[in-house]
Amino acid sequence: MAESVDSSGAGTASLLEVGRVGRPHGTGGEVAVTLVSNRPERLAPGSELRTDVGILRVSSARPHSGRHLVAFDGVDDRSQAEALRGLVLRAAPIADPDELWVHELIGARVVDQSGTDRGLVSSVVAGPAGDLLELAGGALVPLRFLVRSVPGERIEVEVPDGLFEAT
Repeated sequence: MAESVDSSGAGTASLLEVGRVGRPHGTGGEVAVTLVSNRPERLAPGSELRTDVGILRVSSARPHSGRHLVAFDGVDDRSQAEALRGLVLRAAPIADPDELWVHELIGARVVDQSGTDRGLVSSVVAGPAGDLLELAGGALVPLRFLVRSVPGERIEVEVPDGLFEAT
């Protein structure tokens, strides 16, 4: 599972949230970035990330303590880095037919193995044993029960008897 749907304002509807800028690191303009994407290439040198204040171009990045330390072009000191704190980093979706993307699951109709329509996916929830599809009616379906998906339209699941009665 990768990346999350960006629910921010107009102009970013086709962009996905891929990370958030944290605190500055050192005095040279680096910042700590927490990725919400499993695609570290989002921080490759030269990558452009959209924010509410414009485009940031990555000049360097390296993993550090569960995050990444990132330098952006034109951000040369701690005060400039501090001004970026809290920014949401967005990018266009990556085309990869072998991946399930959150933005393609939300809004899709879930149909079980008997052909019963179970409703629309309203969100994807990270659970301790794996991701869960949350349906509009509140039911939770472990993603491991997914059999086939037509992105943005239909998700076929094979669930154990009683799963929907338990919720």
